[in-house]
Amino acid sequence: MSKPYSVLVVDDHPLLRRGICQLIASDDDFTLFGEASGGLEALNLLQTQEPEIILLDLNMKGMTGLDTLNALRQEGITARIVILTVSDAKSDVLKLLRAGADGYLLKDTESDLLLEQLKQAMQGHRVISEAIRDYQYEPLLPSEEDWIAQLTPRELQILQELAEGQSNRDISERLHISEGTVKVHVKNLLRKANAKSRTEMAVRYLNN
Repeated sequence: MSKPYSVLVVDDHPLLRRGICQLIASDDDFTLFGEASGGLEALNLLQTQEPEIILLDLNMKGMTGLDTLNALRQEGITARIVILTVSDAKSDVLKLLRAGADGYLLKDTESDLLLEQLKQAMQGHRVISEAIRDYQYEPLLPSEEDWIAQLTPRELQILQELAEGQSNRDISERLHISEGTVKVHVKNLLRKANAKSRTEMAVRYLNN
């Protein structure tokens, strides 16, 4: 992937959002894709194209960062999504990583370090602030009973199709979504189920 990396900043605090946008624009390795004051605005911005990185606040009015993350993945957005928040609560860190965040950074991170961590995220690394880094080694996955309850409606729909033995192409045709979107959902499902294969996941679902 070639530089500069395009970044969407989603934060409901105007001054903080402006400062983050200015920081992004100050580095030649990044270009500002846009900014949004909340989840709905972000989803609207991504109707026709998407950035390479989404920098997402956690505690927002209306749609929370978790709600927004789930909605973005449900829509098939494949951008790297990094949470940028003041919350260092273990429950928040685990919840967002479990939901598929590519990183979890604290807002008191030094500017230069933040930019470097975003570059690391674009190279495929999971980036987590040092103060909360050990949290990632906690069990990230819910219990056998809970993992299905944490799926989005679309993910559950696709899981049901998988359990019936449908291929990605079959699912895309039946649900009127692209095959690429199906692949993104399947990847997220495997992670949430802690399953190594579609078959293992389907068996666990049917036996639940």
